[in-house]
Amino acid sequence: MKQVSLDWFRITILLLGSFAVLFILAPIIGLFLSSNFPELKSALIDTEVTDSIYTTIFSAFLATLCSIIFVIPAAYFISRNTFPLKKLIISLFDLPVVIPHTAAGIAILGIVSRNTAVGKFADAVGINFVGTHFGIALAMAFVSIPFLFNATLTGFDSVPKKFELAASNLGASPLRVFFTISLPLAWRAIIGGIVLMFARGMSEFGAVIIIAYHPMTTPVLIFERFTSYGLAYSRPVAIIFIAISLLTFFLLRMIKRK
Repeated sequence: MKQVSLDWFRITILLLGSFAVLFILAPIIGLFLSSNFPELKSALIDTEVTDSIYTTIFSAFLATLCSIIFVIPAAYFISRNTFPLKKLIISLFDLPVVIPHTAAGIAILGIVSRNTAVGKFADAVGINFVGTHFGIALAMAFVSIPFLFNATLTGFDSVPKKFELAASNLGASPLRVFFTISLPLAWRAIIGGIVLMFARGMSEFGAVIIIAYHPMTTPVLIFERFTSYGLAYSRPVAIIFIAISLLTFFLLRMIKRK
């Protein structure tokens, strides 16, 4: 009887899990099956599509690269120190997850538009955030930083402090301890955060469209073609972008494993 009950339990778990997998795969498979090669070929040689793909990948890369410079030190400091409002600071990094992304775009625009102090300073040094790759990268960074921060913080938290203390007692400087012990031991978690941040940045739509409708990222282009011409015209672009996103995610995952 116990064996029968156990089998039914496993079958139930398997069925419920299968529904979750199908919920993700079914729309994607249906999208690929609903298109044809001539449509995809036409979209692939469309300069508007290729330009949007370049804009998306470049902006996501720029957002991720710039965030790494600031987020990794911040996560390390928070992980290795105790100070008032520490939990509040950690919670602040999760705010972009719960803020509607169009509202996030409005908030960012309110800081970097040309008539603000930040906008005027950026304009003085030759940087414009509205309608540029910099603005797109800024919007992508805002909504995807939580993925990098949380993964990095978890990575540093998992590094035993006794290793760092031992190195310090042997005369290693804090900088050397960071680069030879803390960072290498937390690197796998950090790479995971980088992968997730980059992938999340590529898919961002709501905040990006507020900051920069042009140059178009691929998500914005898909929306523009859908609202202007309908499903048939936007579907090939969606298929191409999903394929590129999956390939990019797969390659980055392979790098993380190695």
